[in-house]
Amino acid sequence: MTTSALAYNLGLIDDCRHPDTQSTLGTTWRLATDRVMGGVSEARMTKRIVDERPALCLNGRVSLENNGGFVQMHLDLSPDPGPVDASAFDGIRLIVRGDGADYNIHLKTTATTLPWQSYRATFSTDSQWREQRLPFVAFEPHRLGDSFDPSQLERLGVVAIGRAMTADVCIAEIGFYSH
Repeated sequence: MTTSALAYNLGLIDDCRHPDTQSTLGTTWRLATDRVMGGVSEARMTKRIVDERPALCLNGRVSLENNGGFVQMHLDLSPDPGPVDASAFDGIRLIVRGDGADYNIHLKTTATTLPWQSYRATFSTDSQWREQRLPFVAFEPHRLGDSFDPSQLERLGVVAIGRAMTADVCIAEIGFYSH
C-alpha cells in the first residue's frame, strides 16, 4: 500500500510534516488569488513551525477592488485523475489557528465544472490551535444546483473570501473524520 493510500485509509489528507508544499497524500498545495480574474488581492503560502507544530500558513490581503475578493491555498485530493470517494467519512477535520477571523473550506467535486463553483463551509479561528469539524451536511453549494456528493471529491481549499481583510490562517493537520 502506498503512503497516500495508507494516509487516505486513515482519513489523513495532510499533517504538514513534509518540508515543502507536498501533502501526505503526495499531491502539492497551490496558491491562488483573485488575480487570475483581474483582482488585486495578494497572498503567500509558507510552511513553518508555529507553536512547535509544523504548519502550512496562508497570509495576505483580500481586496474587493476590480471585482476581486479571495485568496486561497488548495490541494488536489488524488495524484491520479478522477474523484476520491470520501463517503465512508462524515466530514472534514482540521487543526487550525489564525487571527480570529472566519475562513472557508471549499470542496470541489466532479459536479463543479466552473471555477467559481464549490461547496462551502465556514470555520472560525483564534490564536490557539483548535480542532474544527465540518460535517459534509454543512457544505453549501455555491453557484450550482447539485447537492454535495462526498463520493465525487476532487479538491479542497482553505479560503479567505468575500470581504476586505488581512488573512492569517495556519493549518497543522487536515483530513476526513468519522464519528
